[in-house]
Amino acid sequence: MASGLRTLARATITTRARPSMRACASSAVVVPTAFRVQRRSPLHRSDAKPTARVLVRARSSSASAQSKTMPSPGKRHGDLPKNFEHEQVEEGLYRMWEERGYFKPRSDAPGPPFVIPMPPPNVTGALHMGHAMFVTLQDVMTRSARMRGRKTLWLPGTDHAGIATQLVVERKLESEGKKRTDMTREEFVERVWEWKAEYGGRIQQQIKRLGASCDWSRERFTLDEGLSESVIEAFISLHERGLIYKGTYMVNWAPKLQTAVSDLEVEYSEEPGTLFYFKYPLEGGGPDDYLPVATTRPETILGDTAVAVNPDDARFKKFIGRRCVVPFTGGRTVPIIGDSYVDMEFGTGALKITPGHDPNDYEIGKRVGLDMINILNKDGTMNANCGKYTGIDRADCRKQLWADMEAEGLAIKAEAYTNRVPRSQRGGEVIEPIVSEQWFCKMDSMAEPSLKAVETGELTIVPQRFEKIYKSWLTDIRDWCISRQLWWGHQIPVWYVHDSAEDLARAREGEGKGTNKRYVVARDDAEAEQKAKAQYGDHVILYREEDVLDTWFSSGLWPFSTCGWPNEEAPDMKNFFPASVLETGHDILFFWVARMIMMSYGMTGKLPFHTVYLHGLVRDAQGRKMSKSLGNVVDPLGVISEQGCDALRFTLATGTAPGQDLNLNLERLASNRNFTNKIWNAGKFVLYSMEEMTDDERVALVDEGAALCADAASIAKLPLAERWIVSKLNATVDHVTASQDRYDFGEAGRATYSFFYDSIADWFIEGAKSRLYGGDADAARVTKAVTLYVLDRTLRLLHPFVPYVTEEVWQALPHRGEALIGQEWPAVQAPVDSAAVSTFENLQTAVTRIRNARAEYSVEPAKRIPAIIVASDTAANVAFGSELNLIATLARLDAEQSSVTSAPPPEVASAPENYVQIIVNESLEVYLPLAGLADPVKEVERLSKQEAKMQKNVEGLAGRVNSPNFADKAPAAVVEKARKELSELEEQLAVVRARIEQMKALVPK
Repeated sequence: MASGLRTLARATITTRARPSMRACASSAVVVPTAFRVQRRSPLHRSDAKPTARVLVRARSSSASAQSKTMPSPGKRHGDLPKNFEHEQVEEGLYRMWEERGYFKPRSDAPGPPFVIPMPPPNVTGALHMGHAMFVTLQDVMTRSARMRGRKTLWLPGTDHAGIATQLVVERKLESEGKKRTDMTREEFVERVWEWKAEYGGRIQQQIKRLGASCDWSRERFTLDEGLSESVIEAFISLHERGLIYKGTYMVNWAPKLQTAVSDLEVEYSEEPGTLFYFKYPLEGGGPDDYLPVATTRPETILGDTAVAVNPDDARFKKFIGRRCVVPFTGGRTVPIIGDSYVDMEFGTGALKITPGHDPNDYEIGKRVGLDMINILNKDGTMNANCGKYTGIDRADCRKQLWADMEAEGLAIKAEAYTNRVPRSQRGGEVIEPIVSEQWFCKMDSMAEPSLKAVETGELTIVPQRFEKIYKSWLTDIRDWCISRQLWWGHQIPVWYVHDSAEDLARAREGEGKGTNKRYVVARDDAEAEQKAKAQYGDHVILYREEDVLDTWFSSGLWPFSTCGWPNEEAPDMKNFFPASVLETGHDILFFWVARMIMMSYGMTGKLPFHTVYLHGLVRDAQGRKMSKSLGNVVDPLGVISEQGCDALRFTLATGTAPGQDLNLNLERLASNRNFTNKIWNAGKFVLYSMEEMTDDERVALVDEGAALCADAASIAKLPLAERWIVSKLNATVDHVTASQDRYDFGEAGRATYSFFYDSIADWFIEGAKSRLYGGDADAARVTKAVTLYVLDRTLRLLHPFVPYVTEEVWQALPHRGEALIGQEWPAVQAPVDSAAVSTFENLQTAVTRIRNARAEYSVEPAKRIPAIIVASDTAANVAFGSELNLIATLARLDAEQSSVTSAPPPEVASAPENYVQIIVNESLEVYLPLAGLADPVKEVERLSKQEAKMQKNVEGLAGRVNSPNFADKAPAAVVEKARKELSELEEQLAVVRARIEQMKALVPK
């Protein structure tokens, strides 16, 4: 070659064009032995053709504004099925939302950006309840922020999941009678891409089934071209700053996967095992000269480089300085050392030290300068350092070596022992600690600002108790082993420099990987060539590092790599970074969240988001972790098919608090399915009340309702029930909004649920019938307009939690705008008529007690009875008089025979046996003339129960009011309020007692 650069090339197997692959140049270009794992996501392909869907998404701001005000009369009552049929609407509504661009950030949104990076699920993943939980909570945040006028982006994507994906494809190969090692790296990687093309989109479609309103046009994959370039830039930057280095340390080795895994990817389980006691012969001694030692892993004896005893142990301290003979090693000896680390009470008190295969022994070995002997091959078999055991699997070696111990008279005993076994989180295999050369990243400098962010309050973790765990991890942080011995992933951008092909061949002999102390770090082959020639001359051979980066390395860049970093001028980088909130499970707080924060400070100098929201695990109804072995796994897709997406979402969102695990109760799912049907029926009721109206009249109601509820002056002109429901709505909006602002989504959902059920469905809709069908057309129209307004705003509050039923009902009602998802959030701090709320609550109490009395005296449900309502307060008297028809409707009274007075009529005092007295408060009573039904004995019994309850309340409050501590320490306003309450209770009690005496006089002697 003219350049003097020689290349060791291997054939690259290519089955189809790859837009992301940089074309290989002529023979002057270095060809790495490993296929570069980079590919452009289908959504980012340069040859992709614009579709109608994309064109629809790109609506202009003016078009968006116009769609907000577009009027629609809705549907007719008869057009709706009897019940909400979720299976008939979910797919169509989702497609409508996506195709009309509602998932994209609005360029004309008046508020600040709201950005959530979706935790990228593994490309191998299948939807489980953990996914359902994070999708639900993030969608609640996203839909709420969008309705509140913020430029909202929920950015989705998937993770290439190095270990998990490679395992899946290897298993597929095994089913075909093949092995990964039967093919070249390039061929295997190609098979993985083929697998991804066939199955990789499954998790995306499943997430869509949950109603996720994320911007799929921005979907990313951690191995697409842009993100791969971000990974390379991050590696180069960290390496140039001396934060990435290659070193030899103890790592967790997965023999089946033949890769290192991080401490966080190792799970420990308590498993039955054996503690083996044996004789460690003393050098130069006889058969009885030995140290008794115990171990759970006899095979590691072959790698021992010392025996340690506690220097304070009277039994063994005399042996310090002598040597022991390692069994079955041909006479190799090791020193007996003193170390206070040794627990004199554990085992025998003498400890074998294997620095090459035990983390604690490794630390001792480094401290005192012991040799490190590796006894394992990459596949978990014993290596050439093991003499006659070479080539035997580690588990078989354990059995064989112990048998040989017994045969040689070195075995003392073996007893059952519960062992803490490290297993790979992915493959489940037993992890072996080994000393290995790996790539590491120093984290201290990036951990410092990450810690400070929490301490200064710049970063908030919800719930706050996890801040302690976060701080603990970052305070005692270790260097991160970032290399993995896999074929699928981001190949480390390092090229080793060799003087000749022969040198490279020697470097690749056995388990060698072609490494060298000389290397260059580069973005691509051409840059590697340029750097290598500049540093080492023209006559060099380059070989690409075979290892890939830990999957969490690319995931750690997720908040900014997805926005276009390292291009700081990229539009999304300017508009949507830093993000607002990171929502995820508390189990990956350090796995992912802390690393994202550290990497963001390291790469951009910025905090990637201001809030971390952590949810708990979803467990079964008994609180057990869901697992196939227990047979208690609940499939979210099955729940959606049976109960509907809304029922599942509402159950997950409202069933727990931040950071708390959720026990998934299937009865609650069914109950919440009924809730969606209740919303449906409320919509049908409103439509039925408009059945005789023209389309123009129905549309006009939308504006009339808004005008009637626009301000305090307008609300004050409404009838009592309408004033009450609008005030309750406005108060609920404030409460729900405040709850969401503090990330208490459970409370926000429950409060809206309570308002809908308790206020709208149980009271307002039932009471509205008195005006809708009372013969007064003007009153009926006001009620229709207010009912439509209140239901519309309630649907907006509920929409983030139950998007499908609320959208479908909203579309059926008269409305302005194209879709509920694009409507504005109800205004906060709207007027609340406190007097109307208080008066209507008294009305509710009166109605409830009338209903109770009717039930107690077995009055037929359909029978209407007269009532005398005594309201001594002038305002209450007027209000109750004007709402007598409403009270009659709710309490099943005979309105024509009922009355509202300011004092009890004479007939009540003269014939008390003909009445049941109901005391609401000191100024409100109800008398029910239940002629012939008012049994004096029963009435005394009922009133006596009421007296006992009231007496208990009086005594409790009196004890508080009369306490010196309360009177002296409580604020004067609080003391005065308590005294007033006590006085009112005592008055009510006196009235009840007087009534009891009256009724007792009527009891036959």
